[in-house]
Order: sequence, then structure tokens, then C-alpha cells
Amino acid sequence: MNEFRESLLVMISVPIYVVVIGAELLYSHFYKKGYYSGKGLLSNLYLMLLNMGLDILVRGVCLMALNYFYRFHIADLSLQPILYWVVLIVAEDFLFYWLHRVDHYCRLFWAVHVTHHNSEEFNLSVGFRSSVFQPLYRFIYFIPLALFGFKGIDIMFAYSATQIFGILVHTQSIKKLGFLEYVLVTPSHHRVHHGSNVRYLDKNMGMFLIIWDKLFGTFQAEEENDPVKYGLTKNIETHHPVKMVFHEWVNIWKDIKEKNCSFSDKLMYLFGPPGWSHDGSTKTSAQLRAELKRKENKHVGA
Repeated sequence: MNEFRESLLVMISVPIYVVVIGAELLYSHFYKKGYYSGKGLLSNLYLMLLNMGLDILVRGVCLMALNYFYRFHIADLSLQPILYWVVLIVAEDFLFYWLHRVDHYCRLFWAVHVTHHNSEEFNLSVGFRSSVFQPLYRFIYFIPLALFGFKGIDIMFAYSATQIFGILVHTQSIKKLGFLEYVLVTPSHHRVHHGSNVRYLDKNMGMFLIIWDKLFGTFQAEEENDPVKYGLTKNIETHHPVKMVFHEWVNIWKDIKEKNCSFSDKLMYLFGPPGWSHDGSTKTSAQLRAELKRKENKHVGA
């Protein structure tokens, strides 16, 4: 049964990906939108294959870990299958929100996740531009689901299912979606998430539901007067296969080796937010937003 569900998911998702990416490629080409480049497309494919290969290697271990904690579960919704799956999908999305938020606010994990953001393009294929090493620790965030009575194989299936949705919002071809903007993560919300504009940094962390961002203060709407600039605040400007994956690790090492850097500073460079610096030479997203707000308030008061 479990193998059938996985096979069904693949059978449904692959044709969808082929059709929608093909359609967006044609749309971009004929209307000269410039959404895709050959190097960008190959880079996305390369990072996807790295992530997928590692995911396959560790999947058995992750499943064993989740099943181990399932032995101590304190609830059981299995006799109510509809409720079981609804609660699982919502709870899995909630926990993914926190995984994603930590990936953005702790530089150690940002060094893993940055591979998903270091493209200056934004198209459906960027959805496959995976955080290569995330499969090594992602399952840890889902342990509470096992403790609350959800089987490991079901947790992994729920994640795969919501990830299909998460991939499909990586597009510039769809504008805002009316009332759906209030509940779901839409292409507009996710364009913001991939923006390097100061007001858009570290916003819209959800994969399926946008309600978590609205509840926990990380929501930002796409604004017409601030068009999204994709990529990083300082782009890597390379498609080198090693640099795309490890450039932030190299930067962390350089910061830690600074001569006037104390031990506590070194810990901040590793576990603090991206952009933090002991001498103020670089700034976090929160610091940059505070500066932007001061400038806007000054402009309004002038």
C-alpha cells in the first residue's frame, strides 16, 4: 500500500511538472520574458540530483528514526482516516514552517538552505533547486508528529505531497489569486520569499499554508512599488558546481578566522542570523529592515 501511494504520487507529479515547466518555457520564449537560461536550468537540475541522491541514501535511516518515536505515541487518529490525514498535512506544514524559519535565521542552517536562494532567476525549475544537505536533519522536526500517532511512512508521504504544491508556486507567470492569498502560499507570496529586496528578506516561510506567517509575524505581501529582485543580497555570480553548494560555508570559515573575533563572536557567526558581524561591516535582515523603515519614515516626515 505504501509503495503504491509513493508510485501514485510520482505518476501524478511528473506529468504535471513536465507540462507546466514546458508551458512556462514556451511562454517565456515566445513572449521574451527571460525567465529561463540554459545555465540556470542545468544548475537547478544538478542541485536537485544532489539532494535526491542524498535523500535516497538517508531515507531508510530517517524512517527508522520516525518509527522508533512512533512506538511512544500518545494519541491515535488512525480509526478516523479523513481526520488523520487532514491533521497530518496541517501539522506537517506547521513544523516545516519552523524548519524553514530556522534555516533562515541560523547561519549554520542557512549555509545549507542558501542553495535554494542563490539563483537570480525565478521559474518553476527553481522549485527543484534543493537545499542539498537538508535531508540529513529534516526528519528531526517531524519527530513530534510520530509522537502524536502518525506513522513515519505517512509523515514522509505528507511532506512529499505538500512539496509538490511548494514547487508549483515558483513562477512569475501567475499573478495574485484573490481570496486564496489569505490562506494558501501563492506564487505572489513565494516571489517575495525569494526576493533580495530588504523588505522581503526572510518573509513568507510557509510551503502550503500562509497562515503560519501571518500568525508569527513573517508575512509580507508583494508590493507593486517594490518589484522583486531575485537572489541574494550579495549574489555569487557563478554556476560552479562546488561554489554553488559550499560558498556560504567558505564565508563562515573566513568570518570565524577574523583576528579580532572573540569566541562568542565565532559562535554568533555560526549560530547567529546571516549578516551578523562583530564589527558591523555586514547587517542582518532585521537591521536592514530597521534602516529601511527609518528612511521611509524620514521621507514621509519631510
